[in-house]
Amino acid sequence: MAKAVLPLYLFALIPLLNACSDTWDEHYDAAVAGVQEGSLWEAIKRDANLSNFASVIEACGYDKALGSSQVFTVFAPDNGQFSSDEAAQLIQEYNKEKTQVNDDDNSVIKEFVKNHIALFNYSVSENSADSIVLMNGKRVVLTSNAVGATSIVSGNVHYENGILFVLDGTIAYEPNVFEYLRKDAELDSVASFFYNSHFYRKEFLASKSVPGGLVDGKTVYLDSVFQQENELFYGQFFSARLDQEDSTYWMVVPTNDMWTKLIDEYTPYFNYDNKVLDRDSLVYTQPRVAIMNGAIFSRTLNTDNALRDSAFSTLATEGTYRELFWGAPCLHYYQFGDGTGNSTQKPLQTGGVLADTKNVDCSNGIVMKADKWNFDPLNTFRQVIVVQAVSRGSIQDVSKVENSTTHDMEATVTPTPRVISSDNPFYGKIWGNAFEEFVPAKATVNHTVTFNIRNVLSNMGYDIYLVSAPALANDSNATEIDRLPTKLRCTLTYHLQKGGEESTVLQSSVSTTPDVVDYLLLAEDFKFPTSSYGLIEDKPQVTLAVETRVSPTELRKNTYTRTMRIAYVLLVPHGISHVDEENFYITPHGDGETFVMPIM
Repeated sequence: MAKAVLPLYLFALIPLLNACSDTWDEHYDAAVAGVQEGSLWEAIKRDANLSNFASVIEACGYDKALGSSQVFTVFAPDNGQFSSDEAAQLIQEYNKEKTQVNDDDNSVIKEFVKNHIALFNYSVSENSADSIVLMNGKRVVLTSNAVGATSIVSGNVHYENGILFVLDGTIAYEPNVFEYLRKDAELDSVASFFYNSHFYRKEFLASKSVPGGLVDGKTVYLDSVFQQENELFYGQFFSARLDQEDSTYWMVVPTNDMWTKLIDEYTPYFNYDNKVLDRDSLVYTQPRVAIMNGAIFSRTLNTDNALRDSAFSTLATEGTYRELFWGAPCLHYYQFGDGTGNSTQKPLQTGGVLADTKNVDCSNGIVMKADKWNFDPLNTFRQVIVVQAVSRGSIQDVSKVENSTTHDMEATVTPTPRVISSDNPFYGKIWGNAFEEFVPAKATVNHTVTFNIRNVLSNMGYDIYLVSAPALANDSNATEIDRLPTKLRCTLTYHLQKGGEESTVLQSSVSTTPDVVDYLLLAEDFKFPTSSYGLIEDKPQVTLAVETRVSPTELRKNTYTRTMRIAYVLLVPHGISHVDEENFYITPHGDGETFVMPIM
C-alpha cells in the first residue's frame, strides 16, 4: 500500500500550528494550573470583600446557577467600589419589577447580574485583548488588567465551575439602540410602537440556557435565555437588526411631540376601506412605519467619509436595482444628500436628515433624538407609482367577445411585448426600453386593456399619466399606416370607504401623437378616498381601463388605428412633474434634481 505523503505546504504550516498551540496553552495555563476548591458561588459567598455583590446575586436567585456544574466566568466588583446601599437599591428594584415582568425582562438581572457574568471560561495572559460576550449579550474587551473600562484587582482564579475576577468597580451597562428606546421618556411613543406585541416577541433558546435538573421529567432551567424577535427588523419594514450587538446603526428618532405631529400628518394617507382585512391594524401600523422608513442607517455602508456628502438608509438601493424596485432609474428613495439625485442638502449639515439632533451613544450605534424632522416624505413613502406595461402582473385583463361558433370568450386584442434596440433613436427615451403593443385580434371592435395599480395613498393628490410609445420605437421602417395615432377613453376604478367600487372617466377621448413618446395627462391632483398601500392583492383595488375609441369611418379613412402601444402608467405626487412639447420633466424627490425625459 502506498504511503500517504504530506504536500510541502503542509510541512511549512507545522511550526505555525505549534506556535498557536503554545500561545493557547500559555493563555490558559494560569487558569488550569491550580483549581480552587468549591464552586464560584461558594468562593464569592466566603469572600467578605464581595459581600455586597453576593447579596444581589442571592436575592436574584443566581446563587443556584453559580453553584451548579455549568461553567461561568464571574466579574465581581469589590465592596470598596460597590456599596451596601447600592446593593440594597438593586435588590429593592429587582423585587419591585419581579411582580411585573419575568426575570428575562428584569432590569437588575439584565443590566447588573448578567452584565457581570459570562458563560464558559475566560482567562487572561500578559498580552490578552479578547472580545467576550456577557450573559446579556453585551460584548466587552477583556485584557490582562481590565474588563472594558473597569480595572481588574485580581483574576484568573479557577474554581470547580469557572473563573473568578475581582474588579475595582462595576461594569457599566450600555443599552443598544433598540433597548435605549425604552429608557428615554422623550421617546415613549416610538418605544411603544417598536415593542408592540403585534411585532415583538421573545423565543426561548434551550441551547444557551442553564439547565438545573429534571422535575417531573422536564428540564428546569437555572437561567433561561431568550432571543428577541421583531418583525420590524426585517426587509419588509426597516431591514435593520437594532438589537444586534455586532452591528452598528445610527437611528434618527422623533421625540414624543414630533411623533404625534407626524402621526396626525401621515395618518390620512393610510385610510383603508372598511372591508380590508385587519384594517385597524393597518391604519395604526402604516403611518408609523412611514415615519421611520428611511431613518435608520447602517454604519457599514455609511462611513464617516461617505456621510459628508450622502447617507443611504437601510432601505436604499443602488444602481440597476433602482429601476427594479421603483420602476425608473431616476427614483432614489431612502437616500439623502449630494450624488443621490434626490436632495442637495448634505446629511450632516443644518437641515440635513442627520442634523439638528441630540445624540446618545449606545452599545451598537447612536440614537439621534429629533425635535425637528428633516425627512421629506417625497424622499420616502410618497413615491411615484410606475406601472410598466410589460411587467408581470401589470395587465389585469383585455376585452373579450364570444365566438359565435364555439361560444368561447376570445380576446379582441393580443398583448405583444416590444423591446427597443440600442440602435433605435428612441432607445433611452422610455424607462426600461420596452413597451406593450396591443395588436387587434378582432378588426371589427374597439379594444380595452385594464392595468393594475398598487400601493396608492389616500387623500394625496396624484397627477396621472398614460405614456404611449410610437411605432418607430419598435420598427424604424414603420409605414405611415403603422404610425397612425389612436383615440382612447380612460376610466379609473377604485374602492370607496364602505368597500364598494367607483369608476371615474378621466378622459372620454384623448388622442396619441404619432412619432413621439406621448405623456397623456389623464388627471391632475386626483385624490383616492382609500389607500391600497402595502396590501397584497390578487385583484388590486385600483385599475385603469384604457379603451380605443376609433370609429369604423376613421379606420376606413386611415386617420386612426386601433393598435395601442403603451409603455407605462404613471401616478406622480401632484406638482412635481410637467410636460412641454419636447420633454417630460419630473422632480421625483421634491427638492432634488429635476429629471428630463426627451419626447422627440
